[in-house]
Amino acid sequence: MRATKENVDEWLKSIDETSLFADGFDSAVIGLSQDGHVGSFRVCYSVTRCYEILMDGGMSEQEAIEYFEYNVLGANMGPTTPIFVI
Repeated sequence: MRATKENVDEWLKSIDETSLFADGFDSAVIGLSQDGHVGSFRVCYSVTRCYEILMDGGMSEQEAIEYFEYNVLGANMGPTTPIFVI
């Protein structure tokens, strides 16, 4: 089964856990990871697909990369911050 925001959210609810999702990048979700050091679960996203979503919104490739690196990768929201996979 392909991971979607909806089924990742269902998985989290079924184990009574929560995690943060990156706004606007629902179609870039690729799965869920468990951080063994702190015990939290983290939603995983495809970096390539995140770039594509930004470019579909009108950004050039360079603008998408710069925006993503500064505004998305640069946001640390604690132990449930999403993971971005290259």
